[in-house]
Amino acid sequence: MASKIKYDAVKVGDETPTVTIANVARPDFVRYAGASGDFVPLHYDQTFVEAAGIPTVFAQGMWTAGCLSRCLTDYAGAGQVRRFKVRFARQVWPGDTLTCRGKVTGKSEKHGERLIEGEVEVINQKGEATVKGTFAVAAG
Repeated sequence: MASKIKYDAVKVGDETPTVTIANVARPDFVRYAGASGDFVPLHYDQTFVEAAGIPTVFAQGMWTAGCLSRCLTDYAGAGQVRRFKVRFARQVWPGDTLTCRGKVTGKSEKHGERLIEGEVEVINQKGEATVKGTFAVAAG
């Protein structure tokens, strides 16, 4: 599959498509647990988290990273992602609204491939970063 973006048309500072997930809900975490096999009770069991002194369940970090990856697949295409690294900064809670976004920070050529490189982040409704990362996608 060819890249959705053209190397020569991309400029440093360009933004990836923004993805917004409004009103994150517990069923999102349960569906992710079923798909990934990540059944840690912190993500679905209210009694367990309260006993641990946590007010409510929270999202799996990789669920949030998966939401963030949509910026890249919408931008370049799923088969074009060459690097996607993330760091988890804070929890995502039920009811949060997330904005996933990215920005181009550089262009390079490696192993005969033209790459667009950048930074991505997930911001909650309070303006707090929940996930930050970097990426490289192949461009045509």
